Amino acid sequence: MLSPKRIAEMIENGEGLTVEFKQRFSSFEKIAKEMIAFANTRGGCILIGVDDDKLIYGIASEKSDIELVRESAEKYCAPPIDYKIETLEIERKDILIVEVAESKTKPHRIQDYKNKLELNNAQVYVRIKDKSVLAGKEMIKILQTQSTGSSLKNYFVGNQEKIVFEYLDKNENINVKELSKLANISERRASRTLIKLVRANLLLIHLKDNGESYFTYAG
Repeated sequence: MLSPKRIAEMIENGEGLTVEFKQRFSSFEKIAKEMIAFANTRGGCILIGVDDDKLIYGIASEKSDIELVRESAEKYCAPPIDYKIETLEIERKDILIVEVAESKTKPHRIQDYKNKLELNNAQVYVRIKDKSVLAGKEMIKILQTQSTGSSLKNYFVGNQEKIVFEYLDKNENINVKELSKLANISERRASRTLIKLVRANLLLIHLKDNGESYFTYAG
């Protein structure tokens, strides 16, 4: 687990891509959302008992909060999320540290009791800067390919791909709607083209704070 010195540094540096503060355990869904976002991105830590302003409030009941976190991970995340948990005393107050590693079984979603992930309805979260945001369809598909390790090799570059490259030679990024309009194809087809380019390591996918996907050159 993380050392007390490292935890103190995390609190001092504030929330970010891999750190989230929670003054108290508020609800199963909110904790599950943060755990899912970390598991789907680069992993991270939730510090319960610390607020957004870095003030340390501590937890009310170690045993109770640990059980609530366990229930969030096992019953409110699909598939369930692995985590490590420990209590640490800072400023004579106990805080709870929930450490989530980047998952090998992405994407995780809020439990919806569906047999399969439904792109249009699944609540899949990822971490963007210091926020956990809903992922769009393209990001969800990329997360799925990351789990299977299915990158594309010897990918054939056709007319649609050339349109993407010509556009990116003049613009910083491109999204599904722009490619659909430029190539005069459906948004579904444009989405598939951009996802394949990401899988071929030719493009990178990014998310805005609102969860909207856009694409840039890789490297």
